[in-house]
Amino acid sequence: MTVSSNRVWALAGMVGAATLAASPASAQTGADFYKGKTVTYIAATSPGGGYDMYGRLVAEFMQKHLPGSTFVIKNVPGAGHIVGANTIYASKADGLTIGIFNTGLIYNQVLGAAGVKFDLGKMSWVGKAASDPRVITIATQSPIKSLKDLQMSKETVNFAVGGIGSATYIESMMLTNVLKLPVKVLTGYSGGDDQMAVRRGEITGSVASRSSWEQFVKNGYGKFIVQIGGSQTDVPQLATLVADPTAKAVVALIQSQGDVGRLTAGPPGIPKDRLDALRAAYKAALEDPELLAKAEKLQIPIEPLYGDDVLNRVKLALNQTPQTVALLREAMEKQEEPAAGSGTKGTIAEWDGRAKLVLKLEDGKMFPAEVSGSRTQVTIAGQKSNRDGIKVGLACTIDGPSRGEAKAVVCN
Repeated sequence: MTVSSNRVWALAGMVGAATLAASPASAQTGADFYKGKTVTYIAATSPGGGYDMYGRLVAEFMQKHLPGSTFVIKNVPGAGHIVGANTIYASKADGLTIGIFNTGLIYNQVLGAAGVKFDLGKMSWVGKAASDPRVITIATQSPIKSLKDLQMSKETVNFAVGGIGSATYIESMMLTNVLKLPVKVLTGYSGGDDQMAVRRGEITGSVASRSSWEQFVKNGYGKFIVQIGGSQTDVPQLATLVADPTAKAVVALIQSQGDVGRLTAGPPGIPKDRLDALRAAYKAALEDPELLAKAEKLQIPIEPLYGDDVLNRVKLALNQTPQTVALLREAMEKQEEPAAGSGTKGTIAEWDGRAKLVLKLEDGKMFPAEVSGSRTQVTIAGQKSNRDGIKVGLACTIDGPSRGEAKAVVCN
């Protein structure tokens, strides 16, 4: 009996010891899970520009408020943020991959655009950093001083946007259509490329978020001529300048997108305790006095919203009327013809393997272009190919505008 009892107690002690040994692992939930872990924060754009700036700021302070974690920024540009969003969506739902992308993807999902492999309504929403009104910005050196001046311009005006399908592209096309603007929309200006192009004089204007262009305007390089949404009173509100019902509907739609800006989300199915930890760290980050001070110095707005509140707004934005969908479809289908430079021949001098290509012409000049994985037709040595076949040194012809998205790349 004594022997048996001793065995029982010994067995109980072994079980207790095993339980204690296992308890640290079982306790790795919520914030504890992130201790010693690396979180990849994807920015669905090239370095530079508003989304990259917000992403780096958010990642820096989320790391601060998730003790023991390390946040690493990974830029995944392409197709107007679609490539980056697809990457986030397809990531393992372990809470170690989240990221930022633009609200133009709401438009793309509503339309069922080619290349969209995500469902925004199913993503794990962490929060949004800002309500970011849209503005039309015009180069300081341009004689255009107002919306009326732009509408009455006798010359076609070049506007810069990111890839086809980006928020800037869709909104530029919709406004160009309903306001009858003499604007040619040129694609392929990611990061800060658009602002540099304005300074060089190759681009006159842009439809984009105010925060992305605020400093540019304050530095004297551009001027805001009209704004959509926001509480600022220094720029005329477009809603007060249009009477046509279709134009009013477009303005209202664009404003709804600006109200949910600088989003952060992860793939569907992140465990609740880990998602709660990410949301708590995001909230602490966006309310951190140090982050707010940095944002003020960078002159970018912070108007956060968290978790399911963002999810509900995204779902509402995805639920559009047939009339609104028709307006969106028209904007996507009415694509500008390539600018001068179509059929440009040269040798590939630079290729990042994903989207950015630079062609060296016979006169030594450089011709940059963007290659889409879903829309650009690639032909190598007479055979249909994909962009993986593009190599530095190939002699190629690009059908498309300088700094814009190529319709076709044909290489020997």
